[in-house]
Amino acid sequence: MLRRVAALSLAAFLILPAMAHAASWKIDPNHSSTRFEIRHLFSKVQGDFTQFSGTVEYDPANPAASKVETKIIASSINTNNEHRDADLKSENFFDVTKYPEISFTSTKVETVEKGLKVTGDLTMHGVTKPVVLDVEILGTGPHPMIKGGQVAGFSARTKINRKDFGITWNKTLDSGGTLLGDDVDITLNIEAVNAPPKPETPATPPAKSGN
Repeated sequence: MLRRVAALSLAAFLILPAMAHAASWKIDPNHSSTRFEIRHLFSKVQGDFTQFSGTVEYDPANPAASKVETKIIASSINTNNEHRDADLKSENFFDVTKYPEISFTSTKVETVEKGLKVTGDLTMHGVTKPVVLDVEILGTGPHPMIKGGQVAGFSARTKINRKDFGITWNKTLDSGGTLLGDDVDITLNIEAVNAPPKPETPATPPAKSGN
């Protein structure tokens, strides 16, 4: 009896680590946002990117094992001003023809008191720099509209210096100071979905010949 219990315990010890792994959650762009804010004169201007995608390898039981990959279409920048958006897409700023994508790939995830600290490589304007995201886990649970699916919510914040990525255009004011600030505050609100795989449709057998 003792041998049987020992054998079952060993089997569980070997099998469970293989079963425990982070599931792949796909970012839902219809319920997510990528927003930024930068100083303009004495106020701040906000904007966002309307086209983006990504995946989160996430295990609610082991958040530190998470991985994140995202891609943003640079030309989807939107500040609710067509003239300003055209300037932001030009060589003065993002140069979207030459650098069409902005991407982020995580390299380390740490569990902290209020959520996660996600370190990763941000590539923008042809430059890759490490950044740290402060991530709040908003919750996980069954998806109300996808049978067997799960949904998770995250909010992430970081601050970057645009000059670190080669985006340096500015204008000195007659009264002193500059037209634009260098620091950019970034806020990501992410809803991610883990949907069960769709069942394979069986192949239709060829029709039998009547001859």
